[in-house]
Amino acid sequence: MNPPRQAQPPSFSVQEFRAALGMFATGVTIVTARTAEGQVVGLTANSFNSVSLSPPLVLWSLSRAAASMVVFSAGSHYAINVLAADQKALAERFAARGADRWNGVTFDTGAGGAPLLHGAAATFECFNRSRYEEGDHVIFVGEVERCAHRAGASPLLFHGGRYFTEHPL
Repeated sequence: MNPPRQAQPPSFSVQEFRAALGMFATGVTIVTARTAEGQVVGLTANSFNSVSLSPPLVLWSLSRAAASMVVFSAGSHYAINVLAADQKALAERFAARGADRWNGVTFDTGAGGAPLLHGAAATFECFNRSRYEEGDHVIFVGEVERCAHRAGASPLLFHGGRYFTEHPL
C-alpha cells in the first residue's frame, strides 16, 4: 500500500486548532531589530525554539501579514529577548497594535544593532541566516552570535491564552 502523497483536509476549525495549540505552554519572547534607517522595531512572539547546538541555531515564526515582515526579512540581525515573569506588561504592550511600544523601555544595543531588553531572562543575538515560507507564516532561523542569561530569573509563560509564571513541582 502506498502512503498518501499529501495531507488530508483538516477536520477542525481554525478556532479549534488555536485552542489545541494553546495547551502547549511556551515561554514568551520579544523579537527586536533595527531598520536600515535606525528605527527600533519589536513584537511579542511565543513561537521560539532551539534548532541546533552546533552551529547554534534558533527559530521563530512571524505572520506574513505582519507590518514588521519587511524589516525582519531584509535585516541582517535580530535579537530574541526571553521575558522574565515580571515583564508581562511589556509582553502585552509589544503584542498590541498601534501601541507606543518603545516609550520608557530600556535596552542596550547588541552587536548586530538589535535592542537587548533590560531585565530579560535571556537574550539571543542572531544573524538572520534563513527564512522558510510555510502557510500563513515565515519561519526565521537565526544563527546565534551571542547569548546571555540572568541566572535564577523566573520565566514568563503563556498557556491557554493567559500568562503564568512557574510553580516548581
